[in-house]
Amino acid sequence: MHTDTAVMTPASTLAEAAWPVRESSKRVRAAVLVVVGALLLTLCAKIQVPLRPVPMTMQTFGVLVIGAVYGFRLGAASMLLYLEAGFVGLPVFAGAAVLGPAYFMGPTGGFLVGFLAAAAVVGWLCERNRWDRNFVTTAVAMAIGSAVIYAIGVLWLYVVFAFVREAAGWDLMRAFNVAMKPFLIGDLLKLLLATALLPLTWKAVQRFRS
Repeated sequence: MHTDTAVMTPASTLAEAAWPVRESSKRVRAAVLVVVGALLLTLCAKIQVPLRPVPMTMQTFGVLVIGAVYGFRLGAASMLLYLEAGFVGLPVFAGAAVLGPAYFMGPTGGFLVGFLAAAAVVGWLCERNRWDRNFVTTAVAMAIGSAVIYAIGVLWLYVVFAFVREAAGWDLMRAFNVAMKPFLIGDLLKLLLATALLPLTWKAVQRFRS
């Protein structure tokens, strides 16, 4: 006879470990986590840290941590909900003067696509390979996720200005200098924060559950 018992298999993500549920409640947990993830990312987008020469938001930190904590599917789903909210015109993006679909066509649209890809990649690494459970592999996962965001964002910026807007003098190096170089120190600090936070949280949750 089938009984609805609590999940006994080891948790593959930090979210599952922190919030174990019965089999019948997994969909409810998933829906709640996706909504919370999108809201947290909105909050991270609005938090600004005054660094020179460019202020830093906590947005990329939120993307990478949500991916690591939620895993591949829920991390990507949270990003999709966040992007859908921005697409319909909700003010979820960082300092957006333009709302709705027009924002996606602008020079920072590539970073939004990068958020989805990075959350999926980091989520897969942490869910399938447990990379968020020690400091070294967490740092590698965060670095890979950051590289994904930058690669898509810089390439998008280059295409927008060099081909779409036909701006004079635009090449990949200039796109790098504008979209990536000013943020490297801030993103390194966020990477170190995530690297310290995730493995320690895993240990705390496991100690509490035991």
